[in-house]
Amino acid sequence: MSAIVHVKLFFNFRSPYCYLASKKMWPILDDFNSRLLWRPVGGWDLRSTPDRAKTKMPLSRQDLGRFARRLGIPVVPPPVSTDPTLAGAGSFLAEKKGLLRPYIIEMMRAEWSYGRDIGQEDVLLDVAASIGLDRNEFVEAIHSTFNHEQLRKNAEEAVELGVIGVPTFVIDDQVFWGQDRIDFVIDELRERRASKI
Repeated sequence: MSAIVHVKLFFNFRSPYCYLASKKMWPILDDFNSRLLWRPVGGWDLRSTPDRAKTKMPLSRQDLGRFARRLGIPVVPPPVSTDPTLAGAGSFLAEKKGLLRPYIIEMMRAEWSYGRDIGQEDVLLDVAASIGLDRNEFVEAIHSTFNHEQLRKNAEEAVELGVIGVPTFVIDDQVFWGQDRIDFVIDELRERRASKI
């Protein structure tokens, strides 16, 4: 069996491209001897600036629609004002409890399939409860100063590695930016003979 390959994932819950990634990235973990190094960020980190987003959003929504049709998944965009920071902070608890995958899938589904505002605590609590997270622990996690500081540190690490957007997968010195680069991540894992089969 090959050595475990560490795959860092920089992720912002506000990104439509992270929504697409949440639907197609799991073979990286299921089919290979890999370990996900989870690097969520919050706010506007690793996203276009607010001014740039005004111009970019119509184009990215068109792009999202095309990819969604190809994947056969629904798209109902959330409110433009949605802030992903609390969702990012809460993801650390999900990771600790071994529920990161369902957390990512269900949080992105709530936001991008149903158009819910994941910046609202009641929406976050609905998702957390649906995957079995304790309500009180989750409230503590989303408001944790430590977790918010970790989001900031992840953004700093991304800059140090040359990461310019989300989702981005990093394997050693190889940086794969975008949900449409997941196949290249898989190719890299194959080249490293990390397949479980």
